[in-house]
Amino acid sequence: MATIFTRIAKGEIPSFKVAESGDYYAFLDISPMAPGHTLVIPKNVENDYIFALEPDVYAGLWDFASKVAKAIGKALPCKRVGVAVLGMEVPHTHIHLVPLQSEADMDFRKPKLSLPKEEMAQIAAKINAEYEKLK
Repeated sequence: MATIFTRIAKGEIPSFKVAESGDYYAFLDISPMAPGHTLVIPKNVENDYIFALEPDVYAGLWDFASKVAKAIGKALPCKRVGVAVLGMEVPHTHIHLVPLQSEADMDFRKPKLSLPKEEMAQIAAKINAEYEKLK
């Protein structure tokens, strides 16, 4: 059975797409720590542990995530884009990219935000526009 992230990448479940390539997909977290909190996944590999990925998939995922992080940094006001790989919530490798003003913004224990769909769509479009410039 496909993971929820595979179903999102295939378009079976709606998402706020930030960027996409042949093998990778980036979309906004629906319960973000900060506006622009993005999840980056391999589209065709449902492995739940990043260090179990094949070397080419692992390298490609980080390369794609780097481009997405740069796009986030250009699209949104932030001091840095934080990165985390936890992989405990969904059994599908994913990288969290979080726009940061301070280290405290990357605390996964804090209550998550609930943003209106219109705002999420605007954020995704801004990041996507910057990503497209980097391609």
